[in-house]
Amino acid sequence: MVTESTRAISPARASSLDQVVRLRADADLMDGCARRLLATASALSGCAAAPESSRPALERQAAACTTAAEQLRAAAEALLAHVR
Repeated sequence: MVTESTRAISPARASSLDQVVRLRADADLMDGCARRLLATASALSGCAAAPESSRPALERQAAACTTAAEQLRAAAEALLAHVR
């Protein structure tokens, strides 16, 4: 009978891998926020009661969310490279 040895994952490594998953999930959430902000900005473009500054403000917030998502993904990849 042949048995394969499995490499145990240390608690610190497991914790780091869990953090990678959380960072990626947070990045996905930030992308979702950006999409919702852009959809709201688009909807406001046809609304006469909306202040003119609303759309540019929402677009800036969406851009900030997109940037945050990119940074979170970069952090996840850096942490993953460090764990390996």
